[in-house]
Amino acid sequence: MDQERIVVMHECSVLSLEGNISFPEVVRKLQAIGVERYHADFSRREKTYYLPSGETYVASLGDLTEPIARAFSASAVDAALKRIQRGEIVYAEFLRQIMAAGCVGYFVHITGRCAQYLGRNGDVHLEPFPSAPKPGL
Repeated sequence: MDQERIVVMHECSVLSLEGNISFPEVVRKLQAIGVERYHADFSRREKTYYLPSGETYVASLGDLTEPIARAFSASAVDAALKRIQRGEIVYAEFLRQIMAAGCVGYFVHITGRCAQYLGRNGDVHLEPFPSAPKPGL
């Protein structure tokens, strides 16, 4: 993988955790370098970026120490999504809130324009990107 892509993915990770970049900006930057999706894994405290070629880049999710709740609450995940979209919380707080809602990780599908929030028992909350219509509509 070329160094330019690595720098962009690393910067997106760091700036997100610092609260210095918005989700739409992250998506634009990653799309520009060809990233098709990424996965945040709270059990491993890392984020993996995927290119169509199969190449990956792994970044740390920082010092998250909060436990992941046993029960998944899609409504609590949705509430945290609304708070971050309105700018009421930053990314690190968003992560804490969705972990408290039983989220073990999530996928952002840049090419599919949606995110999937996952619970430990196979629960899934699908969230289309804010400007994207709901799938099937």
